[in-house]
Amino acid sequence: MYALADCNNFYASCERVFDPSLIGRPVVVLSNNDGCVIARSNEAKALGIKMGEPAFKIKELIEKANVAVFSSNYTLYGDMSQRVMNTLASFTPDIEIYSIDEAFLGLHGFSYVDLMDYARHIRKTTMRNTGIPISLGLAPTKTLAKVANHIAKKQPQHQGVYMIANDQQRVDALKGFEIGEVWGIGRQYSKFLSRYGVNTAYDFTRMPAGWVRQHMSVVGLRTQKELLGIPCIDLEHAAPPKKAIATTRSFGEMQTDLGYLSEAVASFAASCAQKLRKQQSVAQVVMVFAHTNYFRDDLPQYSASKTITLPVPTSSTMELIHYALIGLKSIYKPGFRYKKAGVIVTGISTNQHIQTSLFDSIDREKHSKLMVVVDKLNDKYGRHTVKVAAQGAGRKWKLRQERISPMYTTRWDDIITVKV
Repeated sequence: MYALADCNNFYASCERVFDPSLIGRPVVVLSNNDGCVIARSNEAKALGIKMGEPAFKIKELIEKANVAVFSSNYTLYGDMSQRVMNTLASFTPDIEIYSIDEAFLGLHGFSYVDLMDYARHIRKTTMRNTGIPISLGLAPTKTLAKVANHIAKKQPQHQGVYMIANDQQRVDALKGFEIGEVWGIGRQYSKFLSRYGVNTAYDFTRMPAGWVRQHMSVVGLRTQKELLGIPCIDLEHAAPPKKAIATTRSFGEMQTDLGYLSEAVASFAASCAQKLRKQQSVAQVVMVFAHTNYFRDDLPQYSASKTITLPVPTSSTMELIHYALIGLKSIYKPGFRYKKAGVIVTGISTNQHIQTSLFDSIDREKHSKLMVVVDKLNDKYGRHTVKVAAQGAGRKWKLRQERISPMYTTRWDDIITVKV
């Protein structure tokens, strides 16, 4: 049996943990640069606020309904996610952290335990330890656990916990479940299947296996078997290494100066390098891009990118910054107001087998030792404690976060003071 634990309205719930006055009040969290809505409380959903809706379009509704608006505080959300996952991990040795607010739990071998009671205990303990409400869906497969979780979250009578324990419960759940909501189906397959009269997950399970394999490959067939209660997808205890790593940002203010753009791109390259080292990988291709604001018809528009193949795959911050800045200088044009830039590294492989170059002049052992020290210092004392000078210190290009909440759990100055 599998369980999917999913935090309810996670970003909004994180804000409520440290400000209980927000309970019962509509809450929304905005994307980078306070642009669009990326998280909503149930009260905000009831007002008709949609995901991805630009904040300026709902300004009047926000004021009229007294909606609490926050800039995205990823440092806080990441730390709270870790606390939730640590709590969940105490209930089973098998856990797969699927996203910042979701985790699959393996409950195999719990045959002498009332799983519904156990799930309620998990939910209660997580709420007590972290203040974050979660919903749990239990089922024989991961895909069905997703379905069960959806029911647990959307139907209040289940009080956040629902289990598909037998075939009749499975059929009943799938008959009322839209095909587009099935994990692994996606929008395009949903449109395709609707043309053949497949509108629910139950309809999909009744399609011939050969037809599913022909039109949706082995992935679609695996999804069908999972919906039939046949486990085909195991828990992933460690996330697979990424095949591409990107760090991109929209600037709080449009930038024209090459110096500030260089600082931003250097910081993006440093972030990519740190992520490479974290998964013990190296990259051989660096791509840099920059573009203006497409939505400003009154301004001249420009967009360009540059891809550079490195002589030797690397995860060294200094090397990646060096090549990223070469790329930026080759595409930069004065006279334009740049809104966004980014660095993407590909050609990723393990750092255990690096093909060197006959003409390589870099002391790679020295770079490697230096990066180990830098990562340890930044882990201990905070991000950007030690960085390359090219990253600058002013961060004039940083995100606009006018409504960001304090970093209650990771910054000494933001720790809550309790008056008794």
